[in-house]
Amino acid sequence: MRALKRTPPGIHPEYLSPEYRSTRERAPAQPLVALDQGKDELAVAEFSPSILLPQDADLTRQSSAEPLGQRIVVAGRVIDEDGKPVRNSLVEIWQCNAAGRYHHAKDQHDAPLDPHFRGMGKALTDDAGNYRFVTIRPGAYPWRNHANAWRPAHIHFSLFGNAYAQRLVTQMYFPGDPLLPLDPIYQSVPERTRGRLVSAFDLDLTVEGIALGYRFDIVLRGREATPVVP
Repeated sequence: MRALKRTPPGIHPEYLSPEYRSTRERAPAQPLVALDQGKDELAVAEFSPSILLPQDADLTRQSSAEPLGQRIVVAGRVIDEDGKPVRNSLVEIWQCNAAGRYHHAKDQHDAPLDPHFRGMGKALTDDAGNYRFVTIRPGAYPWRNHANAWRPAHIHFSLFGNAYAQRLVTQMYFPGDPLLPLDPIYQSVPERTRGRLVSAFDLDLTVEGIALGYRFDIVLRGREATPVVP
């Protein structure tokens, strides 16, 4: 059983980022205690293709009609700290609709719900670590962190690597978004690594006449790790 390399400091956000208001309440008050990696943390995470439905990776085909908004392809590669592909990894996404509203009872943002968009999908990576989703570009939405606060357009990602200790929850942003410099969540990530959260427009992923393409590669752990963003 091989121990997993620990991610060095300076990659993920600090637990306390004062401009990100909720961290003032949930940040730990005492130093964290490092735990040794045991058999449960190093156990292989296995997922069967049977957990997937045919439309799980295409969020525009999960209803009786197409959702509103600009269709996009989001694809990339999942690799480990050694640059090797993470095969058969479970990748889950969730997001708001094109108007900036989540399909969730707690979201009472004054924006329309789309009855044909639930905003949730999942896929398994292939032997090269590749994943691919078809979805709708999410809208920005207001939140109560500070006066006139708006979250940039983003997609939430949850990944299980080949071991349970490779768990990652993060967010993907879009290039050129003017809200990024104003967003306390994005800004809480160290400056040298926050660019890893921004996808890249990729013409090769674009489906002509149907959807624009964005590439978002993900690294689980290590010096080049994708930052954790809850």
